Amino acid sequence: MKIIKSIKKIQQILAKERLKGRSIGFVPTMGALHEGHLSLIRQARRENDIVVVSIFVNPTQFGPKEDFKKYPRNFKKDALLCEKCGVDFIFYPDAKAMYPKGYKTYVNVEDLGNVLCGKSRPGHFKGVATVVTKLFNIIGPDLAYFGSKDAQQAIIIKRMVEDLNMPLKIKVMPTVREKDGLAMSSRNIYLNKKERKAATALFHSLKAAEKFIKKGEKDAGKIIHLMRRMIQEAQPKKIDYIEIVDAQSLLPVKKIKGKVLIALAVWFGKARLIDNIIVHG
Repeated sequence: MKIIKSIKKIQQILAKERLKGRSIGFVPTMGALHEGHLSLIRQARRENDIVVVSIFVNPTQFGPKEDFKKYPRNFKKDALLCEKCGVDFIFYPDAKAMYPKGYKTYVNVEDLGNVLCGKSRPGHFKGVATVVTKLFNIIGPDLAYFGSKDAQQAIIIKRMVEDLNMPLKIKVMPTVREKDGLAMSSRNIYLNKKERKAATALFHSLKAAEKFIKKGEKDAGKIIHLMRRMIQEAQPKKIDYIEIVDAQSLLPVKKIKGKVLIALAVWFGKARLIDNIIVHG
């Protein structure tokens, strides 16, 4: 496994691999790797000749009051995990390389980035779309892997790839969960014992919503009310949102019909946790 910091160098190396007819699988990350990331890397390893993982905490997707400086970073541990999973190259650029002085170009997927998490994190998805576009241009993968936990992000990236005619395929893999249902996240380390236990209410509320829909409940408002009550019993610091939206347009639905995304964001202590499920009504 090689660790490459230079944009030019990784481009040159991967250009040679492509000339040999080798397929490139890519997993973009911000580091602090956990089993969720590793499941994506293993899938990439199964399906590609070359596997590239990027580790870059992207400053443009953090708001001024968000946890950019405190975001967990442990490159040594991340590199060991990558090596164990059979990664060929870690692309590890710094912010000056990715956003040199005078940088002015951003990618914005309109509408999809302004709802759900985009409401409380303005500019977040513009930062995500920009850095992912840059990474795709640098790495030039055949396949790129994302997790379902960040459903809005995956939907935005799929739309961006389609709209901009990018020559790659996006694979969205299932959310990896702890035994008690909590979605794995780099931000889970912010939780104390009490908060960690309480946070399981998120998954339980999603499963309860799914159960009610399968029993025939079609009123989105009633289901959201039920979920809110369940989560409030766990005494979170704050419920950011609980929404039921169309799984493609991300527009809110009143009556559940077809494929819907049930998504939420809730604060427990210092951690803003997101989770979701897709349900067929």
